[in-house]
Amino acid sequence: MLLDRDPAHAFMPYPAVPVPHAPSGPLSGLSFAAKDLFDVAGYPTSAGSPHMLALSGIKTRTAPTVQRLLDAGASLAGKTITDELAFSMSGKNAHFGTPVNGGAPDRIPGGSSSGSAAAVSNGLCDFALGTDTGGSVRAPANHCGLFGIRPTHGRVSLELCHDLAPSFDTCGYFTRDGATFVRVGEVLLGADSQPLPDTPRVLLARDAFALLAEEVKEALAPALRRAEAVLGQSEEVEVATEGFTSLYWAMRHIQSREAWTVDGPMIERYRPPLGPGVADRFEFSRAVTDSQVAEAQEVRAAFRERFGALLGGDAVLILPTMPDIAPLLSESDDALNDYRNNALNLLCLSVLSGLPQVSIPLASRSGAPLGLSLMGPAGSDLSLAALARRIAETPAA
Repeated sequence: MLLDRDPAHAFMPYPAVPVPHAPSGPLSGLSFAAKDLFDVAGYPTSAGSPHMLALSGIKTRTAPTVQRLLDAGASLAGKTITDELAFSMSGKNAHFGTPVNGGAPDRIPGGSSSGSAAAVSNGLCDFALGTDTGGSVRAPANHCGLFGIRPTHGRVSLELCHDLAPSFDTCGYFTRDGATFVRVGEVLLGADSQPLPDTPRVLLARDAFALLAEEVKEALAPALRRAEAVLGQSEEVEVATEGFTSLYWAMRHIQSREAWTVDGPMIERYRPPLGPGVADRFEFSRAVTDSQVAEAQEVRAAFRERFGALLGGDAVLILPTMPDIAPLLSESDDALNDYRNNALNLLCLSVLSGLPQVSIPLASRSGAPLGLSLMGPAGSDLSLAALARRIAETPAA
């Protein structure tokens, strides 16, 4: 860690090793953090696991995505805590602790990019890299009151970054404000291959909003009006005609099989003690069958084709980021797991389709942040970031 203090408990407490950055560039003057899945020369990579930390050694190469930011003039503040093996969504790491949610300190920060979201929401750096496999940027963005993006799958390099489920893994980032969100996106995302038109079609995910409790819908209503003031009146559509349950299990089975392929050999060989929830998910992953994976792949392929056609090359979809605000830190593990499973019904749309999603910090409930999301066609990421900024900067009616 290169900071003098870490009041948010966001960073891994590694001995400080300076990381060179360009003296000038488009991100000059900004500081950032990198989730401790990304290799940085001079540091180990723990992946949120003491055992992986012991195996890591000091890395001699820096992940290209981190290097890209350094070459653009940004300075690295340190590497942030992640949920164990990135296979959680609570932000609670049984080994390294729980980073502090800067938007609601009595609530979970959300995982697995918990430290990155905590670092930004507590003002310890200007932006931070996270990864999003099943929701690990979008959930913390919602919980901590941040802009966050899950890019088009494959758009940002994950070379020299620890995998969870490669066909779902993406590299995203967090900021506190829209201007920085776009500024970082211009470097990290590059030019859009499918920029949105000036007047995109606007769709509203009716069945996704139907999953929310009434008090959550009411909290999001002003945010929805702000979005439509910028984008135009929306057309209601059904996004999960297969049913959310079918999509949920397709995502679970594919993610679990890939997670076991990545981390199962290490778990089988060394039997490291895994934290609550994480141990259960890996046990579930071990038992996923070939037939379950084959069926899930069929569901994913059909959904990807249908959902891609729904958005075409010119539509923006409005949907809730998460089912509610962050749960309290005092909630039981069972309650957190129930919340996670409910959230996956919303989060799976971007995961299975491979399409980009941004979460905008537009609402709140009970004094805690609540996000609204936009999705767009593959390759429209920077356009979505720009729209997110415009919406956030539009005064509430």
